[in-house]
Amino acid sequence: MKNQKTDALRVAEQVAARRCELAQKISQHMGSAEKMTTVVPGLTLHQRTGPTPPCVVAYVPGLIVMAQGRKRVELGPKTFFYNESHYLLTSLDLPSISQVIEASPERPALAFALKLELPIVREILMREEVPLPDSPADSSAMTTGEVTAELLNACCRLMDLLATPKDAPFLGGLIQREIIYRVLQQPEGARLRAITTHGEQSHRTAQAIAWLKANYEKPLKVEDLAQMARMGVSTFHHHFREMTAMSPVQYQKQLRLQAARAQMLTDDLDASSAAIKVGYESVSQFNREYSRLFGLPPMRDIRALRSSDST
Repeated sequence: MKNQKTDALRVAEQVAARRCELAQKISQHMGSAEKMTTVVPGLTLHQRTGPTPPCVVAYVPGLIVMAQGRKRVELGPKTFFYNESHYLLTSLDLPSISQVIEASPERPALAFALKLELPIVREILMREEVPLPDSPADSSAMTTGEVTAELLNACCRLMDLLATPKDAPFLGGLIQREIIYRVLQQPEGARLRAITTHGEQSHRTAQAIAWLKANYEKPLKVEDLAQMARMGVSTFHHHFREMTAMSPVQYQKQLRLQAARAQMLTDDLDASSAAIKVGYESVSQFNREYSRLFGLPPMRDIRALRSSDST
């Protein structure tokens, strides 16, 4: 018993040391910036000096490690918290609501976000020497997992490449593969494995979801998506909701509203034009659903966003 406690304490100290190292590296590179796109493909760094209001965001397949601070994410009716002890893993494109709930100027929230390339995940899974735990893929495509010293060590080494950009194209790929390997070794990697494995129901559902994301402005027929996934409608609907925590119609609605918001901001479209462009037949319905999601009518929301960007 004493040896077990000693081992657990040693592991906890290693995790704390690596986490502190990662926080220092992120802070050094960030300065006062809130977001930084790095020379390492797929790696972005984030910093917040205080809690933020809920923000509608689109998560992509990726890993987010909080070196400091705490965040809350709402995916449909599900709520996820991740912090210094737990990372966030996303295996699909998922429209969500995100919020920093623990941060201060003295101890800002610091995040290491790495986009996961699913073909690389598939490549790793095909290697015979990669052992995989036997865990069922019955969770959603967003989950949290326990941060380990090995994972943090790999994240720190990827951060080190920012000081030697010439090494990033080659060594970055190797270290990213190690990070994926570490995630796949944990139970939380089960859904990621299933989504990238040909023939699995999760993989077929993910293909249908990818089609819906690329064609969100088109009329939705769940029967067509189910046929694309080679499932019955009820089975497909079950898998879709299990993975995304929402129905196909709700998923499409989130995609449409986020796209309309982006187009009004960047293309200077009015609400009616944006509504029609993203597939709405009723502008009044668009206005209602937009206000429900973003908290303000379309044009008032856009004016508020532009005002905040200019301050």
